[in-house]
Amino acid sequence: MRVGILGGGQLGRMIALAGYPLGITTTVLEPASESSAAQVCARIQGDFDDYRALYQLASVSDVITYEFENVPVESVRWLAERLPTYPSAEALETAQDRILEKQFFANLEIPVPPFAAVDTRDDFDTAIERIGLPAVLKTRRFGYDGKGQEVLRTVADAERAWEHLGGRPLILEGFVAFDRELSLIAVRSTVGEIICYPLVQNTHEAGMLRLTLAPAPNLSPGLQQEAERYAKLTLQRLNYVGVLAIEFFESKGRLSVNEMAPRVHNSGHWSIEGSETSQFENHIRAILGWKLGATTCRGVSAMWNLIGDVPHAGQIVTVNGAKLHLYGKSSRPNRKVGHITICGVDESERDERLIRLREVMP
Repeated sequence: MRVGILGGGQLGRMIALAGYPLGITTTVLEPASESSAAQVCARIQGDFDDYRALYQLASVSDVITYEFENVPVESVRWLAERLPTYPSAEALETAQDRILEKQFFANLEIPVPPFAAVDTRDDFDTAIERIGLPAVLKTRRFGYDGKGQEVLRTVADAERAWEHLGGRPLILEGFVAFDRELSLIAVRSTVGEIICYPLVQNTHEAGMLRLTLAPAPNLSPGLQQEAERYAKLTLQRLNYVGVLAIEFFESKGRLSVNEMAPRVHNSGHWSIEGSETSQFENHIRAILGWKLGATTCRGVSAMWNLIGDVPHAGQIVTVNGAKLHLYGKSSRPNRKVGHITICGVDESERDERLIRLREVMP
């Protein structure tokens, strides 16, 4: 089988690596001259809205997927008219626009923070009056890793945020005083089979994911069941195929949705070593209509994102239970260059190994 991927970053790379032992050949379409995925699979260089490049990708693929959500919806629709393409254009369109996304969850009666569309200064003032402060002003499209958003705690913050972000479609969301940030990786196949991974706990630095603990500490069965119920509602309503990530806020033991990502996700990287079946292999299984793999945890895991600097592999491998994944990228500030998974039989062993990892990191 041949899988085509829109996007040639590290997520495409890890999809390709997961498919290789299964006899899957992979080709990525990537505009940039440098490509993390192209180091391990075939590449077509071209823009995502270049129909010649899209035709070339379709001609060497049996099924198409994408590794990030900022690809053009029309390109996905065009491909879907020619061969199976997952997730669907509808799911992509919903996830690309924060207003559509919040409305989607609200219509399913899945809790979300209060929100309002902001297109003009009058909209902004009205939204602040209705939602109140603190709040978060975000771009409706193309925001990721903390970009395109401002936290508003005072009127002065609101003025600065409007000067920075005003003039484009925005959304104002009520600020959630959360206890912790969680996420759930869920998978649905072409035949409707659904599986979920355990909720994981995420810690961010400067808007970027730094650390994931899997499963989330002190995870109650009720919280896991609540997250899975929301995920299944979402998957079924969208007739979704592939891996879906949903990011949650936990506040006083209840969940509200922050956002979803229609793709494999950074908070699921731990599953390569920490789960019976990785999110990347299950994404491939899902889009090919194969039986999905078990999501049973192999002990407990921590995933540490490498941001900015590429470490010396020889230092990392001195830590028992540490598995290094470099993405073939050069060092650059605020760039995800790899990740490390730390596994242990229990939280005590994992945490001891995580402390040791931090000691050997440059």
